[in-house]
Amino acid sequence: MDLFSPNPDPTTTRQRAPLAERMRPRSLDEFFGQTHLLALGKPLRLQIERDDSASLIFWGPPGVGKTTLAKIIANVTSASFIEFSAVLSGIKEIKQVMVDAEKAATYGSRTILFVDEIHRFNKAQQDAFLPYVERGSIRLIGATTENPSFEINAALLSRCRVYTLQALSQEDIFALLTRALTDSERGLGNLNLTAEEGSLETIASYSSGDARNALNALEVAAKLAEGRGEKSLTKEIVTEALQQRVLLYDKKGEQHYDLISALHKSVRNSDADAALYWLGRMLAAGEDPMYVVRRVIRMSFEDIGLAAPEALNLCLSARDAMHFLGSPEGDLALAQAVVYLALAPKSNAVYKAYGEVLADIESNPAEPVPLHLRNAPTRLMKELDYGKGYQYAHDLESKVADMQCLPDNLRDRRYYHPTHEGREKLLAQRMEEISKAKRKGNEKG
Repeated sequence: MDLFSPNPDPTTTRQRAPLAERMRPRSLDEFFGQTHLLALGKPLRLQIERDDSASLIFWGPPGVGKTTLAKIIANVTSASFIEFSAVLSGIKEIKQVMVDAEKAATYGSRTILFVDEIHRFNKAQQDAFLPYVERGSIRLIGATTENPSFEINAALLSRCRVYTLQALSQEDIFALLTRALTDSERGLGNLNLTAEEGSLETIASYSSGDARNALNALEVAAKLAEGRGEKSLTKEIVTEALQQRVLLYDKKGEQHYDLISALHKSVRNSDADAALYWLGRMLAAGEDPMYVVRRVIRMSFEDIGLAAPEALNLCLSARDAMHFLGSPEGDLALAQAVVYLALAPKSNAVYKAYGEVLADIESNPAEPVPLHLRNAPTRLMKELDYGKGYQYAHDLESKVADMQCLPDNLRDRRYYHPTHEGREKLLAQRMEEISKAKRKGNEKG
């Protein structure tokens, strides 16, 4: 065959394609996972079987079948399938395809326009789809790993049905690997390989629910075995093929926010083991340790506060250790801080108090400082009664003056309500002593 032949043999091309591409399901019966959408009587399956032409958004992690489902829908509905990636294609190219599809629709032709990573287009670019989707000239199927609520234009989102796809279970991945290993037509069946007990389970465990990663790992393991003349996929070969567990994580995507949320809420709930786990997940996936440090420092005063005021210093020390040592050595200092925060007594009293202060500043007029609290460095100010009636607390036996320190419109307003957790219990007692001293001073007055 000529190297530059424009018509390569499709059989040869298919055989040279990666295993993940060769094993791509061709029908719903071959599809693994997403039973919440594709089992008999479930919404997406019904939509496909009824040839419902509504546009769709598939939201889910990588390797769960978003592209495959779009191709199956095109096959079942006998529609032309045009695939674009928002990373590689511009909106100008897609617009031309939509114009051509609209012309073809006048002759009864149906077109499915599949846009992978549709969230890569900005909101203005996504507007280009609207008129064609509204008129039914094309059937848009968008795939995204990001939350459509934040990344997809609201007008476009309202014209599409959103289906959430889930990471495949280990059982689904294992079944997929078993089929690929024994399938002689599209898989690795011609190699006559067997799998040592536990080896396919290891791949399934390490793939983090991503079918593509699992099949890629199986293909590498099979090539290693073939090159060594082995007829069995051993755990050693599989481990060598895997090298490192694939952790689903996007530093700017939903996983980023989900994991930091899990860490924060585990600390708040005093679950040290869970907090350590989520911290480990983030750091192992390559998260910037200083981002985690910033969030952990925030936890120290949002959730622990004055119940254990030393927590803030410990977190700042962890920050300094991370700066000095870097990762992975500094990770342990961060782990130490996280465990301490989880086990420390909890109080959000200051956090709530400051929130109420800001709310009062926003909703109340900014009244002037009471005269008795003002300095009077000039004669004029003294004549205007600046500082008149001020009581110097150190001159009093109780060291507490019964003196109003808030503006008149907020007189006697109470913001800080200490809990009875940790050190804050002592602060609550001190506040009660201050109140008694003020009442006593008022009675004497």
